[in-house]
Amino acid sequence: MGSRKVTEQLDWNGKKVTVAGLGISGIPAARVLHGLGAVVTVVNDGDDERSRAQAADLEAEGITVRLGDGATLPTGTELIVTTPGWQPDKPLFTAAAEAGVEVWGDVELAWRLRGPDAAPWLAVTGTNGKTTTVRMLASILEAAGLRTAAVGNIGVSLLDAVLGEEPYDVLAVELSSYQLHWSPSLRVHSAAVLNLAPDHLDWHGSMEAYAADKGRIYEGNTIACVYNVADRVTEDLVREADVEEGCRAIGFTLGTPGPSQLGVVEGILVDRAFVENRQKNAQELAEVADVQPPAPHNIANALAAAALARAFGVDAKAVRDGLRAFRSDPHRIELVEEVEGVTYVDDSKATNTHAAEASLAAYESIVWIAGGLAKGAAFDELVAASAKRLRGAVLIGADRALIREALARHAPEVPVVDLDRTDTGAMSEAVREAAGMARPGDTVLLAPACASMDMFTNYNKRGEAFADAVRALATTGDA
Repeated sequence: MGSRKVTEQLDWNGKKVTVAGLGISGIPAARVLHGLGAVVTVVNDGDDERSRAQAADLEAEGITVRLGDGATLPTGTELIVTTPGWQPDKPLFTAAAEAGVEVWGDVELAWRLRGPDAAPWLAVTGTNGKTTTVRMLASILEAAGLRTAAVGNIGVSLLDAVLGEEPYDVLAVELSSYQLHWSPSLRVHSAAVLNLAPDHLDWHGSMEAYAADKGRIYEGNTIACVYNVADRVTEDLVREADVEEGCRAIGFTLGTPGPSQLGVVEGILVDRAFVENRQKNAQELAEVADVQPPAPHNIANALAAAALARAFGVDAKAVRDGLRAFRSDPHRIELVEEVEGVTYVDDSKATNTHAAEASLAAYESIVWIAGGLAKGAAFDELVAASAKRLRGAVLIGADRALIREALARHAPEVPVVDLDRTDTGAMSEAVREAAGMARPGDTVLLAPACASMDMFTNYNKRGEAFADAVRALATTGDA
């Protein structure tokens, strides 16, 4: 057990700070630091039209910007604040290490700028489900009458949350592995790691490094480290964490919970962690039907959110009310339409195999629309685990051959349509082909298991194309 690290209030006046990268987090960080009196230099690899426009705005405010050179450490730099996407092996960070200069991320900066009466953080990370869980958590906290916000990777920026005039009671914080990597002093009230599967390994270098960065979220927790009983690695991360004396390990499971766990009993979400005499007693929190959609991975998200809320002292009624009020963001196992007895579901956000497997597990008979940019992923385990649920598959995108080959190996009886086109109009054809395969009672599921950028701007645009095609099918019979 470790002692709690107190955030020190720093004197920023005249401090020479280099901000690595323009963009969503770099520009606000530069402005905040400049406002605190720091001497700020922003460095950026790119030198395109957008970067030049952003640089002009900052320079008009008195902030130095250096475009086209993100590798050289500016003379006199005392601290680097980096945007999350910059990889640890960047030459700038090598130069910083050699010069003994610390590197913080935007989350670390926000943590250091918190005032003495700042709201505690309830934090969530994991390969999949972070955004949904944090938004569920915020909904539960609001139902309890608490002033809160969903922040971090979503919603309000952390810098705005900690420096703004809005007085929060508690913050629901989504943290990526990138952000955690650059957050050495972060110490939250309670935290959850939802799951771990290979992702972003090009950035982290190995699965071990990726897991270690996720595990940073547990360091210094004071009340609860929430882990996934079905994912042993998350429990191992809890065991390895240096936490405050009295901090508890709290599991969540889709099965019957043991003591110090939350789980499901006969369609009821129950708590055997934050109750008196947890060896014998359980507290009913909500019904499975209160979670929409009631897919297994979404129920797991709800249990993790409930565990963090209960760790903060929220009562059972607020958990139920918050879950009932919550609705998922678009493109996350979102029901689009039912057409001639076939349900069409958009899970365009399932951009990796782990997310797609969870989505496929939610339905019994599926025509699967999949494909895109594989990002180095293999599909054998995904197809083997899901084969018995597949009525058919329609493949799109640049790396669809990898999925087709996995289907041939592990589900040779499943009919496959391979669309040899990567234009955005391919989605309409994919929906028509899927509709032709589907039977009443089936689900046509867009769960691509791949990134979208080969055909679409982002996963949102891919999901919108799917939904448009389904609605055209519903109204005219022609996608």
